[in-house]
Amino acid sequence: MKRNDSTVKVMQPKRDQESMAELMRKLLVKIGEDPSREGLARTPDRAEKAFRFLTSGYQTDVQAIVNGALFAEKCDDMVVLRDIEFYSMCEHHLLPFFGIMHVAYLPKDKVIGLSKIPRIVDMFARRLQVQERLTHQVAATLDEVLQPKGVGVICEARHFCMMMRGVEKQHSGTVTSAMLGAFRKRKETRDEFLSLVSQKNHPFI
Repeated sequence: MKRNDSTVKVMQPKRDQESMAELMRKLLVKIGEDPSREGLARTPDRAEKAFRFLTSGYQTDVQAIVNGALFAEKCDDMVVLRDIEFYSMCEHHLLPFFGIMHVAYLPKDKVIGLSKIPRIVDMFARRLQVQERLTHQVAATLDEVLQPKGVGVICEARHFCMMMRGVEKQHSGTVTSAMLGAFRKRKETRDEFLSLVSQKNHPFI
């Protein structure tokens, strides 16, 4: 099976557990703070722990997530998971963006355990990202793992880099999509997916 870049485990060099915290201390000094005061004394260590969690997707492997949870099943009907919550970090400003993802596929010869799809979303969300790439990585990975008739992914998100700075538009939302196979080629398949995910109002757009 041909691998694509989205499913390759990203190997990183061993990191010094103290170096990131030290950089955080220097950053606090640079913004005019005193990292030795009571409220900030442990902040660099907490920030390092949080940042490592928020970027833990780099250390995650698709095969470890799937872990054999692929099942032979003669199923011709669309499988849809709606409202998968995710939190990610904008690679341009290191600020959060968050939202929901709707994922669908048309099985061919096998189905995947339902819990694996949100885990795949989290794997890519917990990296420095742009929403467009995140959307396509989820779609491409499911397409490779399942080899289905088609995959559809819709991502709705709000970006703190637009809400807290820059244009400061707190109520604007961004929608991206990736349609592969039958979802791209067949309008009726795409329309069915869009109908299923738009049956209720979502809070993100």
